[in-house]
Amino acid sequence: MVVSHLKRPVRLSARDREELIRWTTTGVHPASSIMRARVLLALDTSAGEPDPKEAVAARLGVSGETLRLVAKRFAETGGDVLVTISRKKRDLPPVPSPVTGEVEARLIALACSAPPKGYARWSLRLLEKHVELTEGIPNLDHSTIGRVLKKRNCVLI
Repeated sequence: MVVSHLKRPVRLSARDREELIRWTTTGVHPASSIMRARVLLALDTSAGEPDPKEAVAARLGVSGETLRLVAKRFAETGGDVLVTISRKKRDLPPVPSPVTGEVEARLIALACSAPPKGYARWSLRLLEKHVELTEGIPNLDHSTIGRVLKKRNCVLI
């Protein structure tokens, strides 16, 4: 008897197997989801023992780590095939943007105002220094200030 080489064996129902075969052979789907579907089909243990991990990886053109991650995601999703092969949706951005509508409005108002005494016009770095001194506006980098101004078609003259 051959011992399974998988820490998390993949067992597909006949319906899931048909769905994955249809997913890989018909329609237009993202390449990454097709690759994960092929991995699930290759790792299926319901029809017998799958090939060794190295042989499956070489046949599919993926790494052993990809095999492990797909099998892990299949186990984590409780055997849901479509969730396993589809892309994960991100709940929120990793870091909320410090530029809100109010911050943007105050930054544009500052850029449209007269430059400080001794300067002929605003520069991004000069705006950066004045933003640091202004209350109610978070400290912003000059490149962020430039993106905000460019987004609203504000030209520093």
